[in-house]
Amino acid sequence: MRRQAKNGKISAQAIAGTYVVLLGIDIDEQWANDSGLRGFAIRRTDHTENEPAKFLENFRRFSGFEKEPSSDVNPFQEFVWSDYTAKEDHSYTFQIVAKYGTPGQLLNGPEVSVSIDTENSSSAAHKIYFNRGVAASQAYARKFHNESPEKVEGGAAFRWLSRGLEEALVAFIERANSSEYELRAAVYEFKYPPVLHAFANAAKRGADVKIIVDEKKNSKQEPRKENIEAVGEEGIADLVIPRESNPSYIAHNKFIVLRKNGKSVAVWTGSTNISEGGIFGQSNVGHLVEDGSVAEAYFLLWNELSNDPEAKAVKPWNEEATPLPDASKIPTGTLSIFSPRSSLDALEFYTECMRNAKSSVFFTAAFGINETFKKVLEEKTDFLRYVLLESLFVQKGKKREIDEDIIYLMKRDPNDRFAVGAYLKGDVLDKWLKEKLSGLNVHVRYVHTKYMLIDPLEDESVLITGSANFSEASTTKNDENMLVVRGDRRSADIYLTEFMRLFHHYDFRNRVYPVSPKLKREGRARTIKRGPGAPLDETDEWWKRFYVANSPRAKERILFGPR
Repeated sequence: MRRQAKNGKISAQAIAGTYVVLLGIDIDEQWANDSGLRGFAIRRTDHTENEPAKFLENFRRFSGFEKEPSSDVNPFQEFVWSDYTAKEDHSYTFQIVAKYGTPGQLLNGPEVSVSIDTENSSSAAHKIYFNRGVAASQAYARKFHNESPEKVEGGAAFRWLSRGLEEALVAFIERANSSEYELRAAVYEFKYPPVLHAFANAAKRGADVKIIVDEKKNSKQEPRKENIEAVGEEGIADLVIPRESNPSYIAHNKFIVLRKNGKSVAVWTGSTNISEGGIFGQSNVGHLVEDGSVAEAYFLLWNELSNDPEAKAVKPWNEEATPLPDASKIPTGTLSIFSPRSSLDALEFYTECMRNAKSSVFFTAAFGINETFKKVLEEKTDFLRYVLLESLFVQKGKKREIDEDIIYLMKRDPNDRFAVGAYLKGDVLDKWLKEKLSGLNVHVRYVHTKYMLIDPLEDESVLITGSANFSEASTTKNDENMLVVRGDRRSADIYLTEFMRLFHHYDFRNRVYPVSPKLKREGRARTIKRGPGAPLDETDEWWKRFYVANSPRAKERILFGPR
């Protein structure tokens, strides 16, 4: 949901997802210059819980006022700010007050209020569930004192990390509550007992349940060994169809089709593996589509895979079943793209979508940036492109090395903004706590989502999301699926606010700990003196940076601000 408000010299736009409200602020430049703008105080009223109005807290503070968390005393010196403590399906009013004067004696300038409702995950045809997705965070450190999730009593840490993802997945499976229903699933990791138990219970209630599981033999026996053990412990081997062909590839799908009385009703897909790390650790999304035609396409794919075909047999089927549209003429609605395919046509389609962007791009890269995407990112634009990376390292033979191409791209164009998975390893900042990784993931600790948003703040936005890693392997070798959703503002808002939540989370940590010694040497990374640990600026310099024509800060202010 989006709402805008204007009151004289100040205006604001609120963009609400399910658990995030993003605020874009604008103010008359002349007023800011004449008055000496010191920042913005933001006060939130929760109408759903009748919570008294309270100022949001700011971790950055003026020298001498370090003990005052309220943004009324230590205002935000940003034009884009997000409330990450918002709750699903709640009504809020945000009062934004321009502050000027002397620290400790700030005065109120122009103010504006904008009211907005956060989305309900389950209230539309696209039901979208993001987990917390932060392997380490200040909120977890404060709430659970960095205890491992399994050591926190009553499962409280797991519920907090899930943020409804596990509950939604289990509830979807539980809809198959009689012999009228069928469940058809294709999964990669299949080892989280509560979900396996939900499938078992569905079968006991009379539902016809069949699950294609990756059991391909490879040198590390991953994920075969743990999948077989988990299935055996749950006693559901009779529900499983092993996927064993193409042992050099992976059966990377994560979808479940729900059918009733012989008709496909809905499909659950996304990036979430059925594992503890997938649901509670690394960032992931479950995307449920309540559309019979979309679900039927997945059911037909499931039928094709159920015979454990070799890649050479399934490739032409995928291409015929899910032909690619013209990237410049994607139809409004939802379509699917299945892999493996005999060429890189799908990957080229995704890069063309990025190339056709007009105002902004938001892109997650869990396993690095493919060469075709690097070429697009080498093309300069006059708008912002945001890239969220798991790591700067790539596997080269038996070694992991920094991807020099990414370092080049990070330095090349300031319109391309990068954030990389990281956490606060020590008490380097006096107001921030030391963070500790949850330990739920080994190979991919931070970013596991695979999605791209094209022009999400425009009417005809494009969302691409699913299981494929935007790589050659995910296009020509692995079993994969992607959704392409055009013109769905609600879905775009949810994905956009979640993207920016994680982007800002990791961008902050990258400024505390330079993401690469090479970047630090070359002056790319900010120092602590100028970075997030620095006091608030008592001069006019902070806000003037947001009004420098064609600067990235000015572009971000305009992109997220009221129109």
